[in-house]
Amino acid sequence: VQLVESGGGLVQPGGSLRLSCAASGFTFSDYWMYWVRQAPGKGLEWVSRISSRGGIIHYGDSAKGRFTISRDNAKNTVYLQMNSLRIEDTAVYYCAADKNLVTILRRSHYDYWGQGTQVTVSS
Repeated sequence: VQLVESGGGLVQPGGSLRLSCAASGFTFSDYWMYWVRQAPGKGLEWVSRISSRGGIIHYGDSAKGRFTISRDNAKNTVYLQMNSLRIEDTAVYYCAADKNLVTILRRSHYDYWGQGTQVTVSS
């Protein structure tokens, strides 16, 4: 099983990035997918989640109106389009998968967890 995030990098405030998470080794279309981030020196923060077929989407307060989650089950990939980025969005962004809706922010509560991609927002 693998979740491989990509698309992170350095961007100026107000800029955009699109993160991708490619999944393999499990039936992607059966799983809720999540984006979770961890800023330097801080705990995990839930960003967004999308149901297995994409019909249910939720965003954390920090993501509402700026980020868009989507998935392509044919490509086994989930995306996070991030617009209007702020310095406080700087973090390692992880994707995670679980067959159920998970609301607890602990890695152990998710079936699968990626290695993360660094997003740095700085002028």
